[in-house]
This record gives sequence, structure tokens and C-alpha cells, in this order.
Amino acid sequence: MKKLKIVFTGGSGRFGKIFKKTKSKHTIYFPTKSELNILNIASIEKYITKKKPKILIHAAALSRPMEIHQKKIDKSIDLNIIGTANITKVCLKHNIKLIYFSTNYVYPGIRGNYKENDSLLPINYYAWSKLGGECSVMMYKNSLILRICMTEKPFIHKKTFFDLKTNFMYHDEVAKILPKLLFKKGIINLGGPTQSVYNFASKYNKKVKKISARKKLGKNAPLNLSMNLGKLNKII
Repeated sequence: MKKLKIVFTGGSGRFGKIFKKTKSKHTIYFPTKSELNILNIASIEKYITKKKPKILIHAAALSRPMEIHQKKIDKSIDLNIIGTANITKVCLKHNIKLIYFSTNYVYPGIRGNYKENDSLLPINYYAWSKLGGECSVMMYKNSLILRICMTEKPFIHKKTFFDLKTNFMYHDEVAKILPKLLFKKGIINLGGPTQSVYNFASKYNKKVKKISARKKLGKNAPLNLSMNLGKLNKII
């Protein structure tokens, strides 16, 4: 495989810090916010023109705490929607392959086993902001959208839901899979086996306590965010 130049935005984030430690055949650049400001097209242009990457992995985003997306809507829009649109514009101009980190939260979370072409209905403001980013990326054909369900290791919460199903996978596992997806296009669900959050967390922390998502979030809360991973499994 030919050695490629890759730019990764979000290197100071939770996943970015893990991905930096992963060995790669390629040359990967992790620009700081001052080197590449996603809210400034001229800044993106300057960095891209200097490094001349073949691929740009866009993981920079506003994520947790989830409440911040309701409290600071303008910041959520700027970083997750406008910032992604700016990145997409520059990739389009320079014909750079774009890989965008989205989330499984864009699915309704009612019946589970969602495929990539299923209807979407984001479950919170964070998910709406990530879907807003998806809209610009979808208009650029030389791109890949990854709807990811991942978390840090060890699992940080002392209590977790026994009645909410999803596809959690640890950051280091995603980092190992990502190189296998560099040349794919379209949309791919990325996560681990479908299971309750409690079952996932308790494998590494026997002391984690069960709580009910239905009681905490309400009877109408989405309790099955699981994705169909058939497309991913065929690749890896």
C-alpha cells in the first residue's frame, strides 16, 4: 500500500489522543486549533496547501457534555455544522478524500438494528448538529461518513443503563479499524456487538451499578440505538 499523507482534525480530543498512539504506515498530521481553525476557511486552506494530504479525517467536534448543545446552540452550530461545511468545501476544492465522524444518535433509537439507509431522527441536539454536518459531507461524493458508537476506556460512569441497547466500542478498537476504512465511500455504521450499556460496561468493571433508562429518561425515551453492522463486518 502506498504511503499517504493524512490530516486528522480533533487530535486533542478523547479519540484523537488514542489515535495518535496508533502505529500507521501513513504520515498523519494532527494540526492544533491554531494551525487549522475549522471556522476559518483561509486557515484550512493554508494548512491543506502546505501539507497536501490525500485524505482528511474530520473528528473535531463539540460533543460532551450533551447539555451544552442546548445551552450553547450557536457554538454547536458553529463547530459541528459550519465547521464541517468549511472542511467539506476545502476538500472539494482540492479533491481530498473526506472521512467524517458522525454518531449513531442520528437514528431514532426505537426499534434498533438500523441500517445505513434507514430513516433518521436525531435523539438530541448533539445528534442534530452531527446530522447537520452529514448534510454537507453527503453532497461531496469523495467522502465517507462513519456513524460511530464509541467511548473511552475504562468506562467512566459508576452507574449505567441495563435497559438501553447500543453498540459501544472502545476508542482503541475504533483506532484499529479506521485504517481499513480509508478507501471506502458512502456511509458505514461503526461499533461493537449489540448489547445493553450495562453488559458492555460490566465486562471491565464488575462494580458498575444497574440503573433504568426508562425511569431516568422517561417512558418515551429511545431505548434501542443499536445499528446493523453487516456492512462493516463484510469489510473487516
